[in-house]
Order: sequence, then C-alpha cells, then structure tokens
Amino acid sequence: MLVLLTNDDGIHAPGLNTLARQMQSFGEIIVVAPDREQSASSHSLTLTRPLRIMEFGDSRYAVDGTPTDAVMVAVHGILKNRRKPDLLISGINHGANMGDDVSYSGTVAAAIEGSIIGIPSMAVSLINPEAGDFVPAARVVRKIARWVVQNGLPQFSFLNINMPYIGNKSFKGIKVTRLGRRIYNDVVVEKVDPRGKNYYWIAGDPEWVDVEGSDYAAVSRGMVSISPLKVDMTDSKLHEKLKDMKLKI
Repeated sequence: MLVLLTNDDGIHAPGLNTLARQMQSFGEIIVVAPDREQSASSHSLTLTRPLRIMEFGDSRYAVDGTPTDAVMVAVHGILKNRRKPDLLISGINHGANMGDDVSYSGTVAAAIEGSIIGIPSMAVSLINPEAGDFVPAARVVRKIARWVVQNGLPQFSFLNINMPYIGNKSFKGIKVTRLGRRIYNDVVVEKVDPRGKNYYWIAGDPEWVDVEGSDYAAVSRGMVSISPLKVDMTDSKLHEKLKDMKLKI
C-alpha cells in the first residue's frame, strides 16, 4: 500500500505531520507538499518557471510550487519509476474547506488532481484547530481511508472531509453531506506603502447559510462531514434546457 500525502499549508504544517505519523501503520507513506503555505491557490499549475525539490529524508519532499504542482511532481517525477499511489490524502488543512470555499482551496485542488490522475483521493480539513491537536482528526482519517481502499472511488470523484475541533470530546458521528453555502461580505482594504504606492488586502467576514444536509450543518453539530464531489461541473438540468435553445448565429 503506497499512500501519497500532501497539503496547501506547507511541508512543516502540524496537520500534515500528524497525519503522516498516524498513517504509518497503513502502509508506505510518501509526503510531497509545497515548501510554504499555498492556501487559496486553487487548482493552479506553475508553467512559467522550473520547479525545485528539497528532500528532508524519510520520504518527505518539498516542492516550491502549488499543491497541484506537488501532486504532479510526486506522481510523474519522484514516483515515475514506481507504481501509482493507492491513495492520496490532502491535509489535514488548518481550517474549513466547505461550501463555496472548495473552488478556492489548494487542499481540495490536490485531491481533484489525484482523482484526475486516477488515484482514490480525499481532502481533509479541521475547523479551528487549537494547540495543534490534530490527532483525533487523523485517527478518523485513517478509518475513512481504510474504507476508501476497500471500496474504491469512481475516477474523477473524491471525498471532501471537514471536522469540527472537539478537544477532549468525541465526534457525534459521521454525516454524508452536500456542499453548503458561504456568503462573504468581501472587503478590499487599501493601504499605502512607504513609497506612496497603493496596495490591497482582501478580507471579509463570512456568514454560513445553515441548510439541513449541508457540510456546515454537520460540523456545526459536532459531526464529521463527508461530501462526495466530482470534477465534472456540468449542470445537467441546465444542459437539458439549453438543448432546446433555438438560437441563430
């Protein structure tokens, strides 16, 4: 069993390292992750410069690129003379990746890339982790990973898993969910640097819409949320409607 671990928080992130330790008994573990934080990098690839790798020993590698770069380099570079990984896990992310956030998430994008390549893939996030305590979440990931290995996932589909931080308490179960809705009251903060040039910070206070059956509803009730997602973003209902569109060009 060969398991590829990655993330968007960087090679030294506590969530990734805790997961790597918890997965040691699962099989051979290889960690290939960005060399620094790449949050909100989405599914971007680096195409305008070469990518460099730093090896830390114990099958741990840092790539000076995005999470998607890390997956590409791992599968088509570092592991090119070996078999494809049996499982890819991206995380454990420091913070939620629910609802509309998945379109921005580097954590989720790494799982998307894995599913495109044909590797059963999972993206995992822990909401508001305190004191770096990722152990309970990592144990849950290991259980879900075993189910995925035994049952498989369709190619181009993957799991997006979110967990609330529970401290010394127990999770209140697992819920299979759909993506929720997060409304951002986006704010662009304008400032001036010492040379008189304007620069901007993107900020904003998010608000969740509490819809039954959503990822947010599950984690807000202390449950582990598992959202099955797929790469194909075709709107099937709208596709059927547009098939009858009589438009002359």
